Formats: sequence, C-alpha cells, structure tokens
Amino acid sequence: MDEQRSLEVENLVKVFMDRGEQVRAVDGVSFQVEPGAFYTLLGPSGCGKTTTLRCVAGLERPDGGAIMVAGRRVSGEGQFVPPHKRDIGMVFQSYAIWPHMTVFENVAFPLRVARGIPAKDISRRVEEALATVQLAGYGGRMATQLSGGQQQRLALARALVRRPKLLLLDEPLSNLDAKLRDLMRTEMRELQRALGITTLYVTHDQAEALSMSSRIAVMEHGRVMQEGTPREIYQRPAARFVADFVGNANFLDATVGERADFGGMWLETAAGRLQASCPEGVAPDEKVTLSIRPENLRVYRTPPSAAVNVLPGVIEQQMFLGDVLDCKVRVGQATLTTRQHPTVATRRGDSVYVEFPVDLCTVLTESHGVSAAAYTLDESEQILGSAATSG
Repeated sequence: MDEQRSLEVENLVKVFMDRGEQVRAVDGVSFQVEPGAFYTLLGPSGCGKTTTLRCVAGLERPDGGAIMVAGRRVSGEGQFVPPHKRDIGMVFQSYAIWPHMTVFENVAFPLRVARGIPAKDISRRVEEALATVQLAGYGGRMATQLSGGQQQRLALARALVRRPKLLLLDEPLSNLDAKLRDLMRTEMRELQRALGITTLYVTHDQAEALSMSSRIAVMEHGRVMQEGTPREIYQRPAARFVADFVGNANFLDATVGERADFGGMWLETAAGRLQASCPEGVAPDEKVTLSIRPENLRVYRTPPSAAVNVLPGVIEQQMFLGDVLDCKVRVGQATLTTRQHPTVATRRGDSVYVEFPVDLCTVLTESHGVSAAAYTLDESEQILGSAATSG
C-alpha cells in the first residue's frame, strides 16, 4: 500500500461566532488515518465531526492546527490549499446529484472541469467508476430515474472517478430507509476494502461506525473523547459519555473500598457490594462509576457455583423481542437493564440472581481514565459468547 495515501490532523481548531461569542466547534482535534483505513468520526449533532471533515475538505478554513493529505500540507503554517487541489473525493449527505444530467454526465463532470483529459479517457474512466459501484449500463438514464440506493452509488462513483487519494463521506446513508441502509453499509465497506482507498467517514449512527470502521474517534463538544478500534470503543469506553453514546450501558455510582482478593477493589454501589478492576491510582473512599453492558449481565434462576459478583434480584419488567429477552431487574436499590437469550424462562416478579462478571465491569473516573482490560480481545469474544447463552 502506498504510504502517501494517508491523512494527518494535528491540533485542529475551528471557531464560529454565535451571538457575539466565540464557539470552538473543533477544539484541538488530532488524529491520523493509516493508508487504506476506514476511519470514522462518530458523535451526536453539534459535536464538531462534520466541521472537522469540512476542514479536511477545504470547505472551511481552520483557525489553528495543521492538515496533511498524502504527505502534503494542505492547511496550517500559513498554507491553505483550495478544495479542488487537495486530491480528495467527497460524498455529501444530500448526494448533490445534478437532476438535469444523465448518470454518465454526473460522473464525468469532475473530469470535464479538471480540463486536459481526453474525451476517450473520460469515457473509459466513467464506465470503470460506474462498473465499480454496480451501475454499469445505467449511464444513459437521467439521475432522477435512479432509486435512493442507486443515487447513493452514483454519488460515490462521481467521487471515485478522479481516483482521489482520500475519500470523505459525510453521513451518506442517512437518507435511506433502514433496510437499504443496512445493505449499502455492507456494499460500501466491501467496495472500500477492494479499492484500498483511505476513507474518512462521518456519522452519528453507532451501528454504522462499529460495523464499517477500522478505527473510530468519538467526539463531544469539539473534542475527541476516545479513539480506538470498534471493539475497544465498545468494550472499554474511556468515559461515561462514550459508554452511554456507543450502545447501551448500566451505570452505578460507587465508592471504592478495600482491595479484593483477586487484585481489584471492592466497590459499594446501590446494587450491592461488587468487585472490579480499577484504574491505576484509584484510592479507597474515592467516588467512581461502574459501567456494564446489558448483554454482559447474566441472570440465573438459582445461585451459580464458583462465581463472584452475584447479587439477588427481582424481575420488574421483561419484553420478548424475538432475538433477545429485554429484562429490567431490581438489584438492591438499583434497576438494571439486561439482555438475555430468548430461551431464558423468567417472568415478572421472579426472584433471580444476577452476575456482574468482573472482567466485563468497567470503572470510570474523572481523574484516572478507564480501568485496564483484564483479558485479550480473543478471550472477550468467548466471554461475550457465553454471556449470550447463560440463563
């Protein structure tokens, strides 16, 4: 893979004026995208992800920091390269397709604007781009005659026809219905892998980010809260915001107690006394937050043998959703959400026992970061797999 096909963003700042006050839409954002990677900026509306992408594209002029595309500085240190000279392709949320043009002319437009490309080369590259996105034979149709998924692929073909070193995608699937969005998610990721093109993707959709990305940067208030692989982001969130935004999580306020036998610490929570690994530097009597995913809580009818972190509870609510049993369980003074295998036979009001697997509990603090994982990724797959079938 060509080492030049990469992106570097360093301490990026973008300020907007709002009612006479300066607002840092992007506040010191830094990240690197490796050649051929699919890198996603994930976060809620207003977090700064699209502004970051627009700065990379050259559609916004940053107020600080530097941007390098394929080893070339395009912003920072007094330089600002205009968008059409950055060697990028971009797909917008609205697709920005010209309705008065045919499919062929929509894709050919960037090449015609570039000038100097022979007509026969334009025709060949357009046909190649259309074939790449499975639109071969559609060139003579008007763009408005295409379905939503086909229009999305048309916009992608137009971005790819220039053979850019960097592809920017700004929520390109948000206008599709749920079923088509799932289909296009798979198609787009497979296409990106096949082409090996470095991609920066912006979305607020957690499923898109987790399923498509090589790495994810979760953003809030213009800053990157955590950066890592999808598995790291989901299984070991570094902050409460990340745990809450990416998937679902139970949170228990906790006070740190004495050291436990296995090397972790005892925690006093509203659910009861629990053991967990704590970040380095956490001391007794410190206030922390214990986080655990609903699918990682295990519910039993009888007390499990040789298990720690097992507390009695009562089923308060449950909903059968086909592929999962969604249960609300009262444990001590806390109500927790659990997701069990649909074959688990419990009813509202049943007394149960709830296990909080030590290795699947995450302790969050404001001053020390996140507790380190006590298992490898391969081991976590086995743990999560067994959790899904417990009951």
